[in-house]
Amino acid sequence: MERIDLDNISQEENELLLKQSKLLFKFNHTEPMTEEYARLLNELLDGNIGENSTITTPFAGAAFNNMNIGDNVFINSNCLAMARGGIIIEDDVMIAGNVQLLSNNHDEYERQVLLCEKIIIKKGAWIGAGASILPGVTVGKYAIVGAGAIVTKDVPDYSVVVGTPAKVVKKLDKDKFPK
Repeated sequence: MERIDLDNISQEENELLLKQSKLLFKFNHTEPMTEEYARLLNELLDGNIGENSTITTPFAGAAFNNMNIGDNVFINSNCLAMARGGIIIEDDVMIAGNVQLLSNNHDEYERQVLLCEKIIIKKGAWIGAGASILPGVTVGKYAIVGAGAIVTKDVPDYSVVVGTPAKVVKKLDKDKFPK
């Protein structure tokens, strides 16, 4: 787990934050599915977005340079991506609207300290509307996170989780998915 003290952010980090805030504003106010839209998204993610992947606006969050998005990923509107700890989204992932990807949290005693742990969403996973993925969680290959779930622990490959906190309710037949 990485600890980041927000009271001691460098000038370079502050400049990056300002740059990303301006890019995010432009992205959220650009006509969707245009060359300009794609260019701004690519710049916002520091080039870390694969082929045929998109994020629909509005989009919110921070530290977008710590995100890595694979090919054929779709992220629907109102996604909050707090990426200070890192967010990796592998190929063929679908993320519904109003999802929160939270790779950082605050220390309970030193509130200006962020506790950061990477989120990994593996190939073919599907995150339902309004779900929250918390720091350090890996969502397994072809797993499904039900709408509104709060995911506090890793989700096994080919599993369906629902609830608060999310619990496995079903195993999917892995032979029905591409190899």
